[in-house]
Amino acid sequence: MTEPHIAPAHTRVALVQVASPVDETQSNRIARVVNLIRSHAGAELYVLPELWSPGYFAFEQYADRAESLAGPTVTAMSELARELGSWIHLGSIVERRGDQLFNTAVLLDPTGTVAQVYRKIHVFGYQSLESKLLTPGESLSVVDSPVGPVASTTCYDLRFPGLWQQISERGAEAVVIPAAWPAARREHWRVLTQARAIEHQLWVLACNACGTQGEVQLGGYSRIVDPSGTIIAECGSEEQFIMADLPRDAVTLTRAEFPVIADRLEGAGYVGLSSNPLL
Repeated sequence: MTEPHIAPAHTRVALVQVASPVDETQSNRIARVVNLIRSHAGAELYVLPELWSPGYFAFEQYADRAESLAGPTVTAMSELARELGSWIHLGSIVERRGDQLFNTAVLLDPTGTVAQVYRKIHVFGYQSLESKLLTPGESLSVVDSPVGPVASTTCYDLRFPGLWQQISERGAEAVVIPAAWPAARREHWRVLTQARAIEHQLWVLACNACGTQGEVQLGGYSRIVDPSGTIIAECGSEEQFIMADLPRDAVTLTRAEFPVIADRLEGAGYVGLSSNPLL
């Protein structure tokens, strides 16, 4: 008699915190990251930082390094996903669509098929050329994954609670955040990743870049935050690879024990609330 299949109680997730040195070619970087992940097989989901392949601060190279969803970064990661039989969130690429460029996050399933695409909505302008070079995205999705219904956001999106409200209302139980967050504002990164997990009682899988690009020191400190706001695993400031086992019932148990989501007003936009200070 065959034994009944019992689903595992945990999902193993890996954050791959890498640097994008300016003296490293893009092709070499892709090969290096593929080999790094291959040498740490065993996770069901791998997550990479924002624009690690072209280099976030390589603004003058964006046009040359832009690619389609069938380009070198996505192709290499698709082949790796099939080889490992794992999901890979490849962070983001500079995507070319017609005459426009986007900061596009891509989630691949174990067959190497694109399962989710997210084009960064809040493109960054402060001491950055991103907002001048890239077109903001206009859509948001939640798809099934090994960590439950998952959404993607990218870096600066972390600062916009309205976007996260939309994510939560669409049923997400995990959010992946590839980022190139600078060391100068690292404490904001640490506070906001915990705050978003606490507010919406979901997993936050936040993978930041590290190292130096040009004159900018990236912040590192990639982290996995559970639905109660507890840090399950965290990198330091250098290149690092971390794995953690995420309990599959954590979101359900957290929301049942402390029912913030159930108590939230439906729609949560608070449209129609009186503006009369005397009422």
